[in-house]
Amino acid sequence: MAVPRLTLFAIVSKDMGESLAFYRRLGLDIPADADSAPHVETVLPGGIKLAWDSVETVRSYDPDWSAPTGGHRSAVAFEYPDPQAVDTAYAELVDAGYVGHIKPWDAVWGQRYAIVLDPDGIAVDLYAPLPA
Repeated sequence: MAVPRLTLFAIVSKDMGESLAFYRRLGLDIPADADSAPHVETVLPGGIKLAWDSVETVRSYDPDWSAPTGGHRSAVAFEYPDPQAVDTAYAELVDAGYVGHIKPWDAVWGQRYAIVLDPDGIAVDLYAPLPA
């Protein structure tokens, strides 16, 4: 059996413009004219793609699709160069009106770590290695 290669993470968005605005604030290069597109992709450093599909797009091939409920948690995680960058990104996102889920803290696993929710309620982890 061939081993697959992970190349893309996809987010289903109820409002493409709102979702893309959030990820632009993280510094992702997403064209402004993408806000009304049914499907959008951007290539992240390292080559993995992050994609967004509108609910309508997903329902065009999966008519019974519905948003997850219950204890399901998915996350997108972004590594920053240093702990201060995590604090800055968190503050900028919360100041812009996004939901801060977990304030930055020094996690026991050796990272400065925080969580902000994107407009679709997806947890976006912000982290950086702590100095040794």
